[in-house]
Amino acid sequence: MSQSLDKSTTATTTATTVAPKTADSALVGSTGRTTIADTVVSKIAGIATREVEGVHDVGGGTSRAIGALRERIPGARVNQSQGVAVEVGERQAAIDIDIVAEYGVSIADLAAGIRRNVITAVERMTGLEVTEVNIVVHDVYLDEGEDDNQEVAGTRVQ
Repeated sequence: MSQSLDKSTTATTTATTVAPKTADSALVGSTGRTTIADTVVSKIAGIATREVEGVHDVGGGTSRAIGALRERIPGARVNQSQGVAVEVGERQAAIDIDIVAEYGVSIADLAAGIRRNVITAVERMTGLEVTEVNIVVHDVYLDEGEDDNQEVAGTRVQ
């Protein structure tokens, strides 16, 4: 008696192996890992923010007051990361920036310009992907120096 195998009931198993994703990026590779400190990213973002026309100052009220005191100390440097908070991961960064805008500029256009400049600078210099740049406008700067030269009239009618 001969046995015949039914080809339709014979199961064939094919094993597929998935190659692991390579973690190679500008900062993580097969030859090592580069770690960038939060202060480096915040300094780059602070400098890039100050470069945008229409930004009067960076930081909220408290950080600007502390910065003003720091500038009065002989030999002290400007804190470029003032008003900037960052979260840095292995490949990404999220940035929060507090600013004072100059009076007369479009705040929406100013925020877009800051985002564009900060993202470009941080990604170019660090290789990190910037996932978000949140901007808080704390105040609007009025150039009151011009008002000091005008005489204040006692009455409106002569």
